[in-house]
Amino acid sequence: MASIKTKVIRKSRTQSVKTQYEASARQIVGAAGNLVRNTAVDSINQGGRSGVTYERGGKTAQRSAAGEPPKTDQGILAGSIRLKLDANNLGASVESGAKYSEALEFGTSKMAARPFLQPALEANRSKIRALEAKLFKAK
Repeated sequence: MASIKTKVIRKSRTQSVKTQYEASARQIVGAAGNLVRNTAVDSINQGGRSGVTYERGGKTAQRSAAGEPPKTDQGILAGSIRLKLDANNLGASVESGAKYSEALEFGTSKMAARPFLQPALEANRSKIRALEAKLFKAK
């Protein structure tokens, strides 16, 4: 008696779906990080101020009040804010490289905080969640 053997080979879509998902996730992580970074920079460069008015170098200027984002002076703080992606681009952090960033964000024993990073994250939380929802809905 003759026998016939058959073998059905079906290429798994798992790897291609995973690759597509990760590519979309990388785009969202980058977009979310840039939203936070840009908001932090804008708050420093353009935010309203209600702090003390002072003179320096023959010019009158106004400081930020406690709780407001720090006001730009020479642009060092705003220029030091960077988006840092993890090695696989599936995670990100927004960091400030200015040596006085921590003192401004959290305050010191002699100065109240003038946060700029945490408020930028909070301002974009709903947009980031919408990006995440879009990723999960699309897949």
